[in-house]
Amino acid sequence: MRYLSQRYSMKDRRVIGALTDIGTEELAHLEMVATIVRQLTKDLTPEEIKNSGFDKYYVDHTLAIWPQAAGGIPFNACELQCKGDTITDLYEDMAAEQKARSTYDNILRLIKDPEIADPIRFLRKREIVHFQRFGECLRRVQDDLDSKNFYAFNPQIDNQHCK
Repeated sequence: MRYLSQRYSMKDRRVIGALTDIGTEELAHLEMVATIVRQLTKDLTPEEIKNSGFDKYYVDHTLAIWPQAAGGIPFNACELQCKGDTITDLYEDMAAEQKARSTYDNILRLIKDPEIADPIRFLRKREIVHFQRFGECLRRVQDDLDSKNFYAFNPQIDNQHCK
């Protein structure tokens, strides 16, 4: 949702395209993770639910997929960062991709079952590609700014104070 929201304040069509593509792909990542979680939980007995520590989640959501962090904090719009500044947003996006990669690394340290680990490895690789694509977008935007007189296009910024 972050990338699909940020795209509306971007000026460079290539960056808009990257945000659209990656945002759409990230929705597919959610689908993959939700499918894995559903497959792992659909046949749990009440005893298994309680012994695994899944009981509090179960009380509120049964076995429905309800996005939340591993610590139990539910997903909400506070997770979305949209500043409206291309450079700031692209750095935020790169950081988000690294955080996702790190989360997948942590999952892979805990899970050895290939039916779970293989799709997680795939998702991890895609996060690396997204990081690289956002880096390419950032370089394009910075090169465009360098090729122009940035301050001529942004007179509200005092060049003397930015040195």
